[in-house]
Amino acid sequence: MQIPLWQHQHFNRLVLSVLIAGLWFVLGALNAFANANLNLGSSANQTTPTVLIVGDSLSAEYGLARGTGWIQLMSKQASDEKISVNLVNASISGDTSSGGVSRLPALLQQHRPQVVVIELGGNDALRGLSLAMTQNNLNSMALASKKAGAQVMLLSIQVPPNYGEKYRQQMDLIYEKVAKETGAQLNRQFLKGVADNPDPLKYFQVDRIHPNEAAQTLMMKNIWPQLKKMLRTS
Repeated sequence: MQIPLWQHQHFNRLVLSVLIAGLWFVLGALNAFANANLNLGSSANQTTPTVLIVGDSLSAEYGLARGTGWIQLMSKQASDEKISVNLVNASISGDTSSGGVSRLPALLQQHRPQVVVIELGGNDALRGLSLAMTQNNLNSMALASKKAGAQVMLLSIQVPPNYGEKYRQQMDLIYEKVAKETGAQLNRQFLKGVADNPDPLKYFQVDRIHPNEAAQTLMMKNIWPQLKKMLRTS
């Protein structure tokens, strides 16, 4: 009597082998799909642009409650507008352009930013340091940032009026020259509405040098539109 095919020993082994192979194929496909999703998540995180801010007390929340400075307000603004950005605040109160030059290489290597915001020069002026040195330092920082593949925003700092109009013009010229020589984007609006307010005490702390908490929103709004455009092309 002929044995039915489905009862044949070799046939059963063949079916079992096919089933096992099919199971491994499905498991392999599921594993590959899971890994693909993990890689997609990793790539998404890597596409979030990083903005590195290298500044002094104007950006380091000097005399302010934590979380009330313009950088923190900008982070909230970006979140409200559903714009993904990683803001790294590397500002130190009292820092000069020389300090920025010495700190920048390690910061660039660590954070690999798409945009670098340079907010320095104010303490150089307050200490009466050489204007030529300040210009060279800012120039070096901008070029180093661009060499690392980052766009650069240079914030023009307004010195107190008691320094005289001539000195103020010389400081303004420094930022203009650096922007022109390095291709950095110049922001002249940083302290607009703050330093030039008709009431000189309205937006400053008692030292008359550092903007108060009420000024931080103005400072943020003076920078955010320009930075947002830079992020679109980073």
